Amino acid sequence: MNPFQSAIGLAAAVRKRILSPVEIADAYLQRVNDYNAAINAIVRLDDEAVRAAARKAEQDVVDGADLPPFHGVPLPVKDSAQVAGQPATYGARGVSNAPRKLTEPVISRVLDAGFLLFGRTNTPEMTLLSATDNNRYGHTRNPWNLEYTPGGSSGGAAAAVAAGLAPVAHGNDGGGSIRMPSSACGLLGLKPSRGRVPNHVPTWDHAVVEGAITRTTRDAAALLDVMSVPDRLAMYQAPTPERPYTEEVGRDSGQLRIGLLLNAPTGVPVAPECVAAAEHTGRLLESLGHKVFPAAPKFFSPEAFMGFATTILDAAQWAAPYDDPAVAEPHLRYRMRQAETRHSGLYVKASQRLMEESREVRAQWGRDFDVLLTPTMACPPPPVGHCLAENNAHPDGPRLVETQMISFTSVCNITGLPAVTVPTYTSAAGLPIGSQLIGGPWDEAALIRLSYALEDVDGWTHRHPPGFDI
Repeated sequence: MNPFQSAIGLAAAVRKRILSPVEIADAYLQRVNDYNAAINAIVRLDDEAVRAAARKAEQDVVDGADLPPFHGVPLPVKDSAQVAGQPATYGARGVSNAPRKLTEPVISRVLDAGFLLFGRTNTPEMTLLSATDNNRYGHTRNPWNLEYTPGGSSGGAAAAVAAGLAPVAHGNDGGGSIRMPSSACGLLGLKPSRGRVPNHVPTWDHAVVEGAITRTTRDAAALLDVMSVPDRLAMYQAPTPERPYTEEVGRDSGQLRIGLLLNAPTGVPVAPECVAAAEHTGRLLESLGHKVFPAAPKFFSPEAFMGFATTILDAAQWAAPYDDPAVAEPHLRYRMRQAETRHSGLYVKASQRLMEESREVRAQWGRDFDVLLTPTMACPPPPVGHCLAENNAHPDGPRLVETQMISFTSVCNITGLPAVTVPTYTSAAGLPIGSQLIGGPWDEAALIRLSYALEDVDGWTHRHPPGFDI
């Protein structure tokens, strides 16, 4: 079995009885046993529970049962998502191992689609870091070079998929947490529109969205289809797409107007490798018939951006589900103290400013350009431990590397726009460098069509980290 096979390919092999769910589970459990110690991607895994679920899935095949689309395919869950009967520690020492009673909507949907839950992946404490380091489970390392971070906060998920420990993985994204790790690990990371995938409780003033990290565009589209089944209990839903997202794969985009932004919205310097990556992707898009031109879109005022980065995120950290917040990382304890210095009216003012300015930002799509192309990050993946040390040393800011990492991604969370990172470039040091495509309101379809066309001409699905290949 090829551990870098797509989830769709594995599911097809199960239905055709070429592979059994037990064979697939055993193969990935062996990969975890062989390789996880080097990267620390999966921090909790019950081998016997996985095998029991695989045996049940195999019996369903033998019995001729109707099989859901991803029957028998393993999928790790980020340690910030609740699953009934499992701990959810959020990467924090101050959260107990008590089993949770709730299964979040996104997890219910992947279970309904036939996935087998395959352990829990590492995340920085309370997901509030752009690298995956914490003082409970330790550092997660990038399979492409173990001295560097896989990014965060879904870094355990991305490292697991890149290393072939799982075909796809659950993640979520509140400021770039699917896209940054996908960029750092040479994968495709699609951040859905706000309200596309149901949340039990929207967090970070509705900035956090659920999704997946994949290798192929087809997997990303199919996972979005199964994850975005409407939830009648949700406070709001994204509009129903024109057709299933899997039907967008290979569909002609026509000629699109693609704006190219190379200057960071935050004003921080952009590394030459990251500029080169976006320019390279722009040339690929031009070769596909699209019009690519320089763009200088208007984003958020400094007051609005800082309102999100401080007032809203500090309050979110204050409300985080700790059992013992006293043992939180120093930079997180600082945020909690800062939250206590602001009254609720300041939070409302910050939230309303973001909503008002977001309307002006979103209006540029369809008017000035159809899609915006940017570097995914303004710097290559930093060394392991750098971001956590930077945050703890300078909790009051500024933090250059963290700001570089989120400069291009966070605007999509604040506005709710969909975005995808594609792995079309490799630095001289051998690290993947992603490019980001930002779609207009509710327009994941355009991103899926573009991503598949780029995948077809670039061939990134055949690139794997040295030392982890088969």
